[in-house]
Parts: sequence; C-alpha cells; structure tokens
Amino acid sequence: MLMKSIAAGLAGTALLATVAFAQSPTATTDKAAPEATATTTTTTASGEWRASKMAGLKVYNEANENIGSINDLLMDKSGAVKIAVIGVGGFLGMGEHLVAVPYDKLKFVNEAVAYTGAGANPGAKPAASTTTGAATGTATTTTTSSTSKWYPDHAMFNATKDELKNMPEFKYSE
Repeated sequence: MLMKSIAAGLAGTALLATVAFAQSPTATTDKAAPEATATTTTTTASGEWRASKMAGLKVYNEANENIGSINDLLMDKSGAVKIAVIGVGGFLGMGEHLVAVPYDKLKFVNEAVAYTGAGANPGAKPAASTTTGAATGTATTTTTSSTSKWYPDHAMFNATKDELKNMPEFKYSE
C-alpha cells in the first residue's frame, strides 16, 4: 500500500512539473519596449465645440422664431460635418418632422442676448451676433458669456417653421 501511495505521489508531481515547464518563459532583453506612436494635436481645445453638446441645440430663424432643434450631425468619411438633421414641431420627440439641411447654411451664435424692447414676442429668442454673419434686431443688449462653454448658445437658419415642415422628411437608411 505504501508503494502505491509513493507511486501516486510521484505521478502527481510529474504531472504538475510538466504543466509548469510547458508554459512559455517570458523573454527578457535589454531593449526597451517601443513607445506608442499615437499623435495628438493638442492637449487643450480652446474655442472648439463638443459634437455631443450640439444635439438638442435650438435653431432660430432671422425673425428670432424658434423653428426647431438639431437632432443629429452627419459627416463624411473624412470626419467633416456635412448635414444637420433638424427636428421641427412635435412634442418630446413625438410627431417631430426631421429635415436635413446643409451644415454650412447654419450660423452659430456663441453669446446669449437679452433684449429690452417693449412689445417684443416673449417666446422669441432675441437677435445676436453670429459666428458667420450678423443677425439684426432692435433694442438688444448682450449679456455675459462663458468662454469655457463647449457649445454655442443656439443656431440660426434662414427659413420659417412652415418652410421646414414642407421640406422632404429625412429618414435614416436601414
């Protein structure tokens, strides 16, 4: 019986030893690991906008009427944004009419503007200076703006809400 126990112990030890030796050893060399070749353009992005903050951005026309909001941005394979998908009408996304407009036709306003004009439409967004042109308005005063904000205050597009609703509906292809 003692002989069988010794034989079983030696066989078990031999099995464990072969498993340990079967593992490939790590090669050690004097060479340093090659450094990562990832390149970055900058560590800060002052004056840039976050694409994630653009969805939901309100869109106004030149008459300072809220005509919709940006739902999505579509880009080409090089990463350049080409189309803005604007949602018109609806409530909480229900019944919303989506239209695709050229991204370069949107003008973005960085600063919120307060107005003091009497008899102004309380639901309308006041006129403001834009990044690609100037919107005109009466009796406006500029409020303080945050330069650390990562998105514009709103966008401007030269169309009425009815004109956008009459445009062909944008649908994502399957």
